[in-house]
Amino acid sequence: MRVALRFNYSEKRDFSDFRAAVHTCLVVASYQILTCVCVCVCVWFYVCSKACVLFVFPVLASFRGTVQHGLPLEIGDTVHCFILFPQGIFPCSYIYLKNAHIKNKGQFETVIPMEDSVITEMTSTLRDWGAMWKRLYVKNEGDLFHRLWHVMNEILDLRRQVLVGHLTNDRMRDVKHHITARLDWGNEQLCLDLVPRREFSMVDPDEISVTELFKLMEHRHRKKETPVPASTHHLFVHMKSLMSFSLGEELEVFFHIYDSRENRPLSERFFVRLNKNGVPKSPEKTERQCTLFVDLGSSDLRKDVYIVVHIIRIGRMGAGEKKNLCSVQYRRPFGCAVVSIADLLTADSKDDHLLKVYACNTESEWHQIHESIIRKISSRYNLAGSNTGLAVSLQLLHGDIEQLRREYMVLFTRGVSITKKLGFSDIIMPGDMRNDLYITLEKGEFEKGGKSVARNVEITVYVLDIDGQVMKVSYVAAGSGEPGGDEYHSFVLYHNNSPRWAEQIKLPIPVDMFRGSHVRFEFRHCSTKDKGEKKLFGYSFVPLMQEDGRTLPDGTHELIIHKCEENANLQDSARYLKLPFSKANLPGNNQAVKGVKESFWITSFLCSTKLTQNGDMLDLLKWRAHPERINDSLSKLKEIDGSEIVKFLQDTLDTLFGILDESSQRYGLKVFDCLVHIINLLQDSKFQHFKPVMDTYIESHFAGALSYRDLIKVLKWYVDRIIDAEHQDHIQQVLKASEYIFKYIVQSRRLFALATGGQNEEEFRCCVHELFMSIRFFLSQENKGTSPVTQTQAVFLRTFPAVYGELLKIFTVKEVAGFVKETLGSLPATAHAECPLEAVKLQCMAKTVESQLYVNPDSRCTLLPVVLRLLQAHMQEQRDLVMCAHILTSMLSLIRKDDSEPAVSEEVDLIVESLLGLLLQTILEITNRPQPAGTNMRLQFQDVTGEFVACLLALLRQMTDKHYQQLLQAFTSKDDLRDFLLQIFTVFRILIRPEMFPKDWTVMRLVTNNVIITTVLYLSDALRKNFLNEKFDYKVWDSYFYLSVIFINQPCLQLETLHIHIHNTFSLFPIPDLQHVAEPRYCTPLIT
Repeated sequence: MRVALRFNYSEKRDFSDFRAAVHTCLVVASYQILTCVCVCVCVWFYVCSKACVLFVFPVLASFRGTVQHGLPLEIGDTVHCFILFPQGIFPCSYIYLKNAHIKNKGQFETVIPMEDSVITEMTSTLRDWGAMWKRLYVKNEGDLFHRLWHVMNEILDLRRQVLVGHLTNDRMRDVKHHITARLDWGNEQLCLDLVPRREFSMVDPDEISVTELFKLMEHRHRKKETPVPASTHHLFVHMKSLMSFSLGEELEVFFHIYDSRENRPLSERFFVRLNKNGVPKSPEKTERQCTLFVDLGSSDLRKDVYIVVHIIRIGRMGAGEKKNLCSVQYRRPFGCAVVSIADLLTADSKDDHLLKVYACNTESEWHQIHESIIRKISSRYNLAGSNTGLAVSLQLLHGDIEQLRREYMVLFTRGVSITKKLGFSDIIMPGDMRNDLYITLEKGEFEKGGKSVARNVEITVYVLDIDGQVMKVSYVAAGSGEPGGDEYHSFVLYHNNSPRWAEQIKLPIPVDMFRGSHVRFEFRHCSTKDKGEKKLFGYSFVPLMQEDGRTLPDGTHELIIHKCEENANLQDSARYLKLPFSKANLPGNNQAVKGVKESFWITSFLCSTKLTQNGDMLDLLKWRAHPERINDSLSKLKEIDGSEIVKFLQDTLDTLFGILDESSQRYGLKVFDCLVHIINLLQDSKFQHFKPVMDTYIESHFAGALSYRDLIKVLKWYVDRIIDAEHQDHIQQVLKASEYIFKYIVQSRRLFALATGGQNEEEFRCCVHELFMSIRFFLSQENKGTSPVTQTQAVFLRTFPAVYGELLKIFTVKEVAGFVKETLGSLPATAHAECPLEAVKLQCMAKTVESQLYVNPDSRCTLLPVVLRLLQAHMQEQRDLVMCAHILTSMLSLIRKDDSEPAVSEEVDLIVESLLGLLLQTILEITNRPQPAGTNMRLQFQDVTGEFVACLLALLRQMTDKHYQQLLQAFTSKDDLRDFLLQIFTVFRILIRPEMFPKDWTVMRLVTNNVIITTVLYLSDALRKNFLNEKFDYKVWDSYFYLSVIFINQPCLQLETLHIHIHNTFSLFPIPDLQHVAEPRYCTPLIT
């Protein structure tokens, strides 16, 4: 209910700064949600300068209006005042000052507080929900009643956080995201309309084009229906206890993720220590009980990927031995448990699992017990105890790690260790810093050493620096979770001369300490007699880096076991480092060492963003030291793994341009090919995040001021040979890289111009023009079917729009627009519909329309005829309508409702002249087709229909009286005008159909109605002048009144039954009554 109160004061007031007028409007609303409510009072001050300052006054207390002319204020009231007096109609102390502004001044004005729009939306939405929430109670819908109650409380709590203003930017963004998600949930549950938003704020349909509004609505609708699946996943593990454990020994528990298809671990190990009671030794340190296995790809979430748990006990050699038999403790195998990742895919929350623990029947098969359990070879294992189970909590989390840090702040605040994937993740980020060497103790072959039984072998691992000193920092780690140490002891297999450990350790050694360091493995026999002493009988070692700078290569290494005694002096590492360490590196004449039966095998794997194992990469980077190897190094660059290239991206690029500057005549073509290979490497999804690294290199580090000449020369050389080339594969790779080739050309030219004061400018322009002449010549070649040249043309068109931005750095907007117009205009015009080049031409045009070049009005007038010509050809033949709709949507999104520039008016003229009739025809065609059966095809059908409708509405909304006059004058005969009116009335009837938009798209329906009213008003004069009285045309007027009746009876215009945010939608309509479509002044001649 709206109540208007007017007060007239004739007496002179002392306030000379204010005008004597009062106009108060009271809008009564029931906003009684919980006990926290507010009333808004708006006061408009007219000051002497005639400037308007608007304020909103939330009411702090109710007022009964007991004074003369008093205005009662109740909870939920909003009062708008135009002046302030000493003796007013309510006390100032009852209100609180807030800034605001007025929208749509006049009869339908709206007072909007100048606060965060999300807060305003929360207030208005809660007001709407309040009444509906009470009705839910009356209707006995208890479930939704209580859920909505909790959501409303949560929104109020989030609102308080926003109002306090103490949140960081990231936290504020998260809070707003949660607020809008809950608002959308409540609106959906209460069957309210879908709210279009941009960056969490409601959009005003008057402020954006209809096509933009449609895209926002569609995006929110699709997001609501089909959430985008995450590509990165993480596994949260919380180790709780080992149930029914009674050995009375401490335990070490190791978790890792294992791929049973490839028989290899996918992650490093997570290590937890348990006390004698089977619970974590340090319960207060959560990072030692919980871990996050990070960077799992979608391909890792399958049935044959398992979480494998190995349990090692710390104690006597035999589990049943007496305590006083031996005082020395050993690491001994105890049990194993497995669980499939697939079992966690259906669990949305953190689940507790009790994993069965199995022991080996034969200790020598311990290294493969997990494989036996997975393959269910039950003869090799049995239960470690009837009730023994490992209690763990497992949960799969989805999204990037930064997103998880925001969503699970408590988890990261309390502490959680990060367990990394072996190797790099599916996507390598430029800022990732890692230098981890993983060594797996695989197996050994030992002699009895004069003993009657086999040995009990224990390995001790040390890392020694360049000076031969044991690194005392924690560079030897059993896994994440527990801190590392300066040595590592393997577990012991009882009486086994061919032990197999398969035990992985991690060596996080800094890059600067790799050179000169080595790992030493000491072998000891663990006696179970007497004092159980451990006797040294041999050692092996392996250097971490070779003399040429390459690190230890990945793979399995057979190390030589050098025999020694317990009292051997291993402190002087220089003595044994001169000895051979691997049987693979022995010279051919050293048969004595090769014949030794004892050997030790390890597997090494380096995951480093700084070190390389590739000799070819090192040869290229050190090209100045070995200039004779340049040719071979450039040839071998394409064979180097991509992860090695991106590690040294800047160094590699510096090398290539250094070679180009010094020997362009000799190596120019090969350097260009290497540059193309690197650019295309960054197109791979695994390395695409390194594109910003190359961009930064070009802008900040690239110094090849003369390189542009050679790059243009070689690129033109390739383009000139396209027509005659037998094989197009390499040329297509060159054209794929054209975006970054132009970036290097442009930056090189800018550096040269800066250094020389702009010399050789005309020469450079001539080179670019000649290059584009060659491009236009090869594009103009007409080929039948899918010939190799046609495919090459398609490759160029896909990458060409990316070049516009670079050309704009050195050419004017009109010059670049001329380049683009001539290039796209050179394409064959008479292409067959089945030719694949036609679709690519449209894709190129779509990217052109979306580019910064087209946004500029100066270039748009040059490019628009080319775009319209292509759209016209496709829409006339009803081909590639999806892409046509996208292009038209992007074009019309650039035209705003309030644009009044002559250039914009001319654009609208061109579009109306070229496409209005085709738009109407296309909508009629596609709406009369039967909908496809498949879900995806049906969604695509609905999308293209909606896009064309939005384009039509945007175009009609943009048309002014001048455009309508030109449109109607363009019809040369009355029959053409008649056909047009019948066509547009038919389309309008289609737009009014309930199924045209989803049921909660009320805003879109109201915008559609507004456009229909405006268009009909513009066409009404032509309708009366040409088809009334003696010129009466029954069919036209029948169509008109049929449209009128359907329009008036629309459900969305029955406001008394409409459940929408009415206060947010009234502002869409400049006329007060939507039913003016049948206004008497248009119908009187017919009625009389």
